Amino acid sequence: LGLSGPPGAGKSTFIECFGKMLTERRYKVSVLAVDPSSSTSGGSLLGDKTRMTELSRDMNAYIRPSPTSGTLGGVTRTTNEAILLCEGGGYNVVLVETVGVGQSEFAVADMVDMFILLLPPAGGDELQGIKRGIIEMADVVAINKADGDLIVPARRIQAEYISAMKLLRKRSKVWRPKV
Repeated sequence: LGLSGPPGAGKSTFIECFGKMLTERRYKVSVLAVDPSSSTSGGSLLGDKTRMTELSRDMNAYIRPSPTSGTLGGVTRTTNEAILLCEGGGYNVVLVETVGVGQSEFAVADMVDMFILLLPPAGGDELQGIKRGIIEMADVVAINKADGDLIVPARRIQAEYISAMKLLRKRSKVWRPKV
């Protein structure tokens, strides 16, 4: 599964909760988290693993943060090979967290079985903020943080995306993207 979304959408938190649910059901889960690299030093904070503390201690989970090292598209130059290595190593589920969201941050969509766009509610003009390219590639648009005071904005953004998805060309004859 490939996951992308804007900063603060809760990608790492979602992956930790989803990953723990999977490991409790006896799946072996691998997380390939891609972080942006500094244009100055070339380094990366690789902070995604620190936000998945419970999953990182789970014996049925493997988390590998990697810097983009200047690669565009939201993944690293070797993400596809890393997916294959994890599958070959016996991991049933491989989750790839992209560097973030942008108009062209969807290279992972061609590497995975399902591409999920994770969005927070009440982030402003959502349909303008997330560009068409990444929306067209999404198999699932998941509205995260949809509780408390954010229930109403979450329902609104859900309705907006359901309407917008009807206008997009279908990528598959058998799957209609879900919101």
